[in-house]
Amino acid sequence: MTHHNYLGRSMTILVVMLFSFLGQAQEQISKKDYQRATSFLWENTNNSTIFNTYVRPQWSKDKQHVAFVENTPQGSFYKTIDFKRKKINALFDQERVALLLNNELQKEYTATTLPFTRFNYIDKNSISFYLDQKEYVLNINNYTLSEKKSKQKTSNFETVSPDGKWIAYTKDYNLYIRSTADGTVKQLSTDGRKNFEYASFYGWYDLMEGEQGERSKHFYVNWSPDSKWIQTNICDLRKADKMYLLDWSIDSLYRPKLLSYYRGSPGDSTMVYMKPVLFDIDQQKEIHPELPTNTHINSVSFQWSKTPDILYANYQNRGFKDVHFLKLNLATSKKQLLFKEISTTNIDNFEYRLLEKHQSAIITSEKDGWKHLYSINLTTGKETQLTAGNYVVNNIEYIDQDKGIVYFSASGKHHQNPYYNAIYKVSLKNKKITLLTPEPTHHQAIFSPDGTYFIDNHSTAQIPTQTVLRSNKSGSILQKLTQANVDLLAATGWKPATTFTALAKDKKTTIYGAYWKPSNFDPTKKYPVIDHSYTGPHTQMFPRSFGRAISLENQAIAELGFIVVMIDGLGSSGRSKAFHNHSYKNLGGNLEDHKLAIEQLASQNSFIDTKRVGIFGHSAGGYDAAHALLQFPNFYKVSVASSADHDHRMEKAWWPEMYMGWPVDDTYHLQSNITMAKNLQGKLLLVHGGIDENVNPSATFKLAEALVKADKDFDLLILPSQRHGYRGKHRSYFRKKRWNYFVEHLLQQQPIWNYTN
Repeated sequence: MTHHNYLGRSMTILVVMLFSFLGQAQEQISKKDYQRATSFLWENTNNSTIFNTYVRPQWSKDKQHVAFVENTPQGSFYKTIDFKRKKINALFDQERVALLLNNELQKEYTATTLPFTRFNYIDKNSISFYLDQKEYVLNINNYTLSEKKSKQKTSNFETVSPDGKWIAYTKDYNLYIRSTADGTVKQLSTDGRKNFEYASFYGWYDLMEGEQGERSKHFYVNWSPDSKWIQTNICDLRKADKMYLLDWSIDSLYRPKLLSYYRGSPGDSTMVYMKPVLFDIDQQKEIHPELPTNTHINSVSFQWSKTPDILYANYQNRGFKDVHFLKLNLATSKKQLLFKEISTTNIDNFEYRLLEKHQSAIITSEKDGWKHLYSINLTTGKETQLTAGNYVVNNIEYIDQDKGIVYFSASGKHHQNPYYNAIYKVSLKNKKITLLTPEPTHHQAIFSPDGTYFIDNHSTAQIPTQTVLRSNKSGSILQKLTQANVDLLAATGWKPATTFTALAKDKKTTIYGAYWKPSNFDPTKKYPVIDHSYTGPHTQMFPRSFGRAISLENQAIAELGFIVVMIDGLGSSGRSKAFHNHSYKNLGGNLEDHKLAIEQLASQNSFIDTKRVGIFGHSAGGYDAAHALLQFPNFYKVSVASSADHDHRMEKAWWPEMYMGWPVDDTYHLQSNITMAKNLQGKLLLVHGGIDENVNPSATFKLAEALVKADKDFDLLILPSQRHGYRGKHRSYFRKKRWNYFVEHLLQQQPIWNYTN
């Protein structure tokens, strides 16, 4: 190569680099980019540029009509369907209603901006709605408005028996009843005292001021239908330990307020206990059934039968590896175990519904490896499996008590995507299963009170919601109600989220995810990736419905120049028991599938830059966000971890004991973000609410201390007045911090603070 050719090539390279630099300089993030991002927030799009992603029906009490609100760019329109005619009509004359409200309430409403979208459809002539903390009745026959006087409320600390003869209440921590006829008082218990309290319960949000502050008063009794019995609990706080908070946010105080609350951590024996107790009203006798006195996180629950003296109970023991479902005959003092299940891992989705006309209870179980429905004979305990196969029953939607038909939602039976719900019915008589919603979309059903009809909002992340009225017999569509409208949003260049599949770490299981691109997406560019994570095993992140996909903050974040992904790896819910078990005692291992999925996505899409990967999450997702940097420091580079349970030993007992196991063992230590602090390489922002009683901020402080001791650079933001969820100005402030943290450290651009959020 000659010197002349070498010089020419060098000049060419310099020119290319110069133009590249100039191009990057021109692409510096601007306030316009931030404003475009905020325009995609749900509060700025719902009923502004997006309409009818989910329609909530209002069923009439006469069982002849259903009403709904259709939202459009021109405003809201109130409509009704007459079941006999199957025709949509206007619910009322909106011009007349607006004029009526303006005259009666001295307001300024228009026909398409009426002040209520939720209302109670009383009958074809009237509806009621709330406005300014008052309830009004609107007669839509003669267009009159009246304020509905609320019935005199009974005390929250008294309960009237079903026959109206007795009022139950507590005094000095004991249970009493008082005659409604002559005021005669009978004391039912005598052992009650402070911290050993009859007819009380544990309040999850009971904050007390100071160490010796008073706990909020609680009252609960469960009368039998015939008023012969009371079922309740003794709330035993005598050995219960507390957690603590300091509230620094009160303007009038110049020292923090100490707050305390009863809360056990995993493995603690010093917790609130609930002791079941029954009272025979006629005999004024206190009865202690042969049932366990369990902690408040696994206390015994009860349901009265319509048959006199029969009571059903169910409970799980500590560790959540078993389920017990029992029948108690109080007249004979006999106890019958109707169903018991034991698992080597956790059981976290048991439920039952009584069908006493058919002497049955419908229960859910994963005992065959998939969540299915079973019928239990309430006399013999005989068990019959109603559904079976490689699919998941998600919810019991409605039960026809007379015909013995169970309507349920299930995923993975007819549709390829294992997360899309379809609606089915199964008969106890012949176990025949009928598909009611054949469309290959995600179906969300709302049944009428008598079960004759259901409203179906069905969609996918890409297919906008269609809302239809269906028959319970065949699922046939009787009337189309609305279609989601996103024309105004699409005009901005917006495209729906893209769903994708990847191969899990076991190299055989298909996992699912979705990603969001900026509306000004350029396929020739490479974009940093942000993983929106929540690997909490009790749920999934895959956006099944159009409303879910579009209401997340992901599109707004993508507008700043990112690809945002959500992934469900092995261990999340909604699939088989084996799939779910990957997370048991292994919450820290759930992120490996996220890393693999992003790498596979990048191999198929040149616009994804795996050298710039960030992650954020809240609560259990906050644990993920910090854990990602510590477990995969060469892959994840930037993290925002908010309100996180960084060490499950410092969490509330229920959640970790369900998913990390009980008793507490070494897995808790090995998967703690605190014990892994020395691994930090990237940029980490820790955020917590100062008075978060759900996930106490202590673990965030402890992680911060560990990072300091490890000489690691990190950032910490405490929102002193905020609890587990951030609200109002604090929510907006946190959003700015999170966005700008990624702009600065992942996008490597100068962030902008002064924009309208």
